[in-house]
Amino acid sequence: MANYLSMADEQLVKAYASGNNDAFDALLKRHQDRVFNYILRIIKNEDIANDIFQETFVKAILTIKQGRYTENGKFPAWISRIAHNLIIDYYRQEKSENLQSADIEDVDILNRKDLCEATVEDNIIATQILDDVKYLIQELPELQKEVLNMRYYQNLSFKEIAEKTGVSINTALGRMRYAIINLRRIAAEKDIILTL
Repeated sequence: MANYLSMADEQLVKAYASGNNDAFDALLKRHQDRVFNYILRIIKNEDIANDIFQETFVKAILTIKQGRYTENGKFPAWISRIAHNLIIDYYRQEKSENLQSADIEDVDILNRKDLCEATVEDNIIATQILDDVKYLIQELPELQKEVLNMRYYQNLSFKEIAEKTGVSINTALGRMRYAIINLRRIAAEKDIILTL
């Protein structure tokens, strides 16, 4: 890691794009505090800030790996822009979920499915979906299954997962990405529908 400390961000990006995962770990360590603090300052909720932070670096990884990163000597500004856009997306989603006009007479804002008790049919479908998800998870390779369980069932951050499994954060993120891709593929192959 010592030789990475003296490398410029753009050199680290190039090294990572060429397959050197340690280079991305160096980038992450260099910028994680600043990016996380920026997100937390706006969001003011540590759990949501953690999710947005992790999504920021997942997007960065995908962009670099797909060869879509444009070298301009401004990696910090670029990663901050990704975080900023994800924060905007978060607030848009929050607004759309909570926005309902009481002025429209033919709309009863209290007549919403999420305010009602579930029907017997809803409960049966929800149970079936949970069973299907458990089945799909068992079909995953062991390392992907481990990361997925730690993230969604133990509610660990990718940093905690990386520490527990002894891999880089980048590797943990990659395993999660492939787990989700494989879950979708297996569900499609077996005609399993995972929505109500």
